Amino acid sequence: MLTKQRQSLLLERLAIDGRIVAKDLALELGLSDDTIRRDLRELASDGKLQRVHGGALPSAPAEADLDTRQQIASVSKQSVGKLAAALIKPKTVVILDGGTTTLQIVEHIPKNFVCTVVTHSPTIAVALKNHASIKVIMLGGVLYRHSMVNVGAVAIESTSHIRADTYFMGVTGVSIEEGLSTGDLEEAHIKRALSERAAETIVLASEEKLGAVSPYKIMPLEHACGIVLDGKGARPLVKKLKRLKLDVYINPA
Repeated sequence: MLTKQRQSLLLERLAIDGRIVAKDLALELGLSDDTIRRDLRELASDGKLQRVHGGALPSAPAEADLDTRQQIASVSKQSVGKLAAALIKPKTVVILDGGTTTLQIVEHIPKNFVCTVVTHSPTIAVALKNHASIKVIMLGGVLYRHSMVNVGAVAIESTSHIRADTYFMGVTGVSIEEGLSTGDLEEAHIKRALSERAAETIVLASEEKLGAVSPYKIMPLEHACGIVLDGKGARPLVKKLKRLKLDVYINPA
């Protein structure tokens, strides 16, 4: 079997099964483990999958630039954002992450709603400009333009002064086995720091993030308190997520 044929087969199996176990596939195809691992390395370098221990998982499409990400699963993000916005209680302190899904939370918060929003995202802060009853606290740091969020030592130190009720975490990958992940190491650090400063962390998971993995792990899934899902295609995961003792918020549709 030619290299291109093998790699096409690997991608087909990944799309069907949701993961590749290198040793099992090598045995099935009568190939060496080294051959399969080499193919996985090449596919990973092309951004077509994410290598993990023992095989591979789908690569998160949400690692694209901000403008491109706004076009990915936009209906699913609107659904997640609307449901998440309804979870915010009046007069609480809420941390809003950066990202296109979190931006949908802002879109669905009533203009007269009263609360305090802490964010390290200039985009989120600006989006709240017409919410006159919401106090906005902006965390400083070095601007990471890919996601338009502040990161680095200053941003992490700033989190030490916050005690929030809820943190709505944006991610690029949600995997039962590999946990929550994102495409930048500094982002992973600031997300973890924000999670530690909130009484509860709720993950925002639009459809394209489910089962996907990015290079940098934020934390295991079970370290979150809840997860907001879009009903389309997410239902097979609900039982597994509840076994991790997560509160699952999902649209009935």
